[in-house]
Amino acid sequence: MTERFEGTQNYIATDDLKVAVNAAVLLRRPLLVKGEPGTGKTVLAHEISKAMDAPLIEWNVKSTTKAQQGLYEYDAVARLRDGQLGEERVHDIRNYIKKGKLWEAFTSDTLPVLLIDEIDKADIEFPNDLLQELDRMSFDVYETQERIEAKERPIVVITSNNEKELPDAFLRRCFFHYIKFPDADTMREIIEVHFPGIQKQLVTKAMEVFYEVREVPGLKKKPST
Repeated sequence: MTERFEGTQNYIATDDLKVAVNAAVLLRRPLLVKGEPGTGKTVLAHEISKAMDAPLIEWNVKSTTKAQQGLYEYDAVARLRDGQLGEERVHDIRNYIKKGKLWEAFTSDTLPVLLIDEIDKADIEFPNDLLQELDRMSFDVYETQERIEAKERPIVVITSNNEKELPDAFLRRCFFHYIKFPDADTMREIIEVHFPGIQKQLVTKAMEVFYEVREVPGLKKKPST
């Protein structure tokens, strides 16, 4: 496993982003990354995973996502149905427990990168509901009376499009970094990484138009990459 994150061949990381990532990795505190859509927040977790040679466990958050789903889900309805049908599997309650992404990360045989993607899409209470589990790196499965504890604290990357404010108590437990939309010089570097050999004149003209549009006042949503 690589000790430090210095960006990758496919990901240009600024010096302050490298500092934030390496501090989070060293101290095993969640890294909260905010920024406009298209600034590479989600890709960052993928590149950290590659650089650290660590498996990536990805939890894509939606507006309907509940914190409990990240731990586990118990399907009581399926168990009741199987009981009525006389199924043998009904006698083991574990057959009706679906492991969540935190469970996967906590019990991974190798140190993983856990990505909690677009946390601000969920209900405002969602981050608070994860506070204890992310802090202690453990949780209880009440149906089986067992405690799931992390073998080793995973590397946790949390992304937000900054669509809503996150609770202060949650923010205090995270390292924070805001990825600014790349300036023209950085954008040119990114384009050269992903599209080597592209005509420079074409890139220059396209970038002029792109950044001009971004500066148009009153845009509800600025164009992104």
